[in-house]
Amino acid sequence: MRVALAVHPASGHGAAGRVADAVAGRLRAVVDDLTVVSAASVEESRALMLRARDAGLDLVVVLGGDGSAHQGVQFCAEHDVALAVVPAGTGNDLVRALGGPTESLRAADALVEALGRGAARKLDLGRVDGGPWFATVLCAGFDSAVNERVNRMRWPHGRRRYDLAILAELAALRPKRLVVDTDDGRMELDAVLVALGNTPYYGGGIPVCPDADPADGLLDVTVVGRASRLDLLRILPGLRTGRHVDHPAVRTLRARRVSLGGDNDWIAYADGERIRPLPATVECVPGALTVIG
Repeated sequence: MRVALAVHPASGHGAAGRVADAVAGRLRAVVDDLTVVSAASVEESRALMLRARDAGLDLVVVLGGDGSAHQGVQFCAEHDVALAVVPAGTGNDLVRALGGPTESLRAADALVEALGRGAARKLDLGRVDGGPWFATVLCAGFDSAVNERVNRMRWPHGRRRYDLAILAELAALRPKRLVVDTDDGRMELDAVLVALGNTPYYGGGIPVCPDADPADGLLDVTVVGRASRLDLLRILPGLRTGRHVDHPAVRTLRARRVSLGGDNDWIAYADGERIRPLPATVECVPGALTVIG
């Protein structure tokens, strides 16, 4: 087996760089050939992985956070290469959804064990306008504004960063017109956020689409309609448990293909990465990615 270990040393405020040698050592014990790719930018990571692919590649192991995993998803989905993720970020939502350990060295040990068993499975992916892929959740509205703020923040780390960003964005909250088109019909309403989940989690473990299954060929759609700041404050605690879907302002549905638009200035984020302003059409592509672990 030929494997590339893609290390993003800055992930998790340097956590990935600190454990890279230990993770590489574990992998070398069980694979035939290991190429370690260390990249400081998205462009450098893509170029190095392409070189590894040209030499023959069976598996990409990403050591980093959800942003790093997102780049691995792009490469692996386009080039039919299997993906594994050793988490070393602040959110680690893809690993959480797949049921793996969220501590780096425990995850590396679990990966070694999975490689020994030949454990592989197919994962659905979301795709935006035939372009970028995503593995977890695409969001727009209030939560994408939170993402924009989180990406500008340097403190605190982990869930507290998202919690503070949520409180800051509440001050600017205004419902906007949203149009959601699916094969089953059109929903047009004033809303504050929409989330399309291939897996349940975003924002460091928030189950915004709590029943999303990455092997059912469908996207779970969560829409929070017209809601005041007080309404959102009542909804937000339930986000941590998935009970927000019981609130009267929240609507849910499932669809293979979803078009998002309307009179708003919302920006779509997916896997925590900025994608594009709406409108956008999002499709679930069944079995688009092979994952190990």
